[in-house]
Amino acid sequence: MAKPAAPSAGAHRLQVLVVDDEKNIRATLVACLESAGCQAVEASSIAAARAAIERAAFDLAFVDLRLGDEDGLELLPLIVTRSPSTEVVIITAFATISTAVDAIQKGARDYLPKPFTPAQIRHIVDRVARHRALEREVVELRSQLDQAAPEVDFSSEAASMRHLYDMLDKAAAHDVPVLLRGENGTGKSVLARRLHHKSERRERPFVVVNCPTLSEELLASELFGHAKGAFTGAVRDQAGRVEAAEGGTLFLDEIAELPPALQAKLLRFVQDHEFERLGESQTRRADVRIVAATNRDLDAEVKSGRFREDLYYRLNTFELIVPPLRERREDIVAIARRFVAFFGRRPSPGVADGTPRPAPELTPEAEAALLRYEWPGNVRELRNAIERAVIIAGGVRIGPEALPERIAGAKHDLPAVGGDYTLEEIEREHLARVLARASTLEEGARILGIDTSTLWRKRKKLDEG
Repeated sequence: MAKPAAPSAGAHRLQVLVVDDEKNIRATLVACLESAGCQAVEASSIAAARAAIERAAFDLAFVDLRLGDEDGLELLPLIVTRSPSTEVVIITAFATISTAVDAIQKGARDYLPKPFTPAQIRHIVDRVARHRALEREVVELRSQLDQAAPEVDFSSEAASMRHLYDMLDKAAAHDVPVLLRGENGTGKSVLARRLHHKSERRERPFVVVNCPTLSEELLASELFGHAKGAFTGAVRDQAGRVEAAEGGTLFLDEIAELPPALQAKLLRFVQDHEFERLGESQTRRADVRIVAATNRDLDAEVKSGRFREDLYYRLNTFELIVPPLRERREDIVAIARRFVAFFGRRPSPGVADGTPRPAPELTPEAEAALLRYEWPGNVRELRNAIERAVIIAGGVRIGPEALPERIAGAKHDLPAVGGDYTLEEIEREHLARVLARASTLEEGARILGIDTSTLWRKRKKLDEG
């Protein structure tokens, strides 16, 4: 019989469990799978299969209907519960319609009579591989939904950024945790994505978890998954982001916000790659690389007791500091021009798609204003300012009048505490800086120690001024 063709270079190797009590059948099936580019694990009994399922997650499982005196169907509830994404194919020399229906009802995906051919195995492998590829694509697209932005250009005139890119590429080549530190808006998530795509895990998912966005219980579920009934609203078993990132990279944004109880669970996972779903005692494993990011001083967080020292040292095996935009002024105009080109391509209201429009450009005066400003919100603030300017200018030339007043009127001697400035000037500058780096109005209000409605009124006054 002809052997199935090997998978294309760079394709993800499916993890396959083969459960059969006949050694020759297992050997034949494993040979077919390996020639198809899969990584196979053998089990000759239900006990051996249980142990394998508890140790690792599988994309596909071939289970013999009769395992000596044991019934292979007994494994189906376990596989469905422990690893819902595993596709199970029942193999048997005693195929009947009733057993096929029983197997499908208990969770099997397919039914394969013996003797099988390599072509049949390859067909099943190809189907599962396509399914897994689509799942990875969905995860990737979901993580990008709210991050529409120009194509990232990793060229830089700043020596600090060129050094950072060089170190990032070196870190990507070694499968160790990476900690990205820098102010809000400096592009840590973009750098984390570059690291993933430069690594050997590039064909597997890149999954993002934003640590400050959820309560402790929901964040635990988001990370590690939950069992049915673990909390109100948990109506079924649910895998977490750790399992979704199997074989790939898990990016933990704003890691300093992680609650203490979850810090302990994360430490265990970073050390041993083991975890339990919320409300479940079964220990699971996942092969995931951790990349974390924070805008806080983690050394200070450790000293204050808010962040575990052992977790900190585990995460910063490879630490990279992202410089703020004000320390790489030679890049400001180039980045702004890329944003202008990107937002300038968007169709204007009332203009038919496909109508050519002249490319907008920043005037020398606008570029000078961008260079004078201190950019407390970094690249994120620059992006928002340019998007606003393109809309307001509405034409080819974008002058300083289209920029926010705080930028157009910026001087090098910005208001500072203790200087010869009015309280109003100090407040305006502080509000502008906090709003520039805060992800939401609620976060800005929390930083300032005021309620959201008060901040909304102050921001409105700031915009009108």
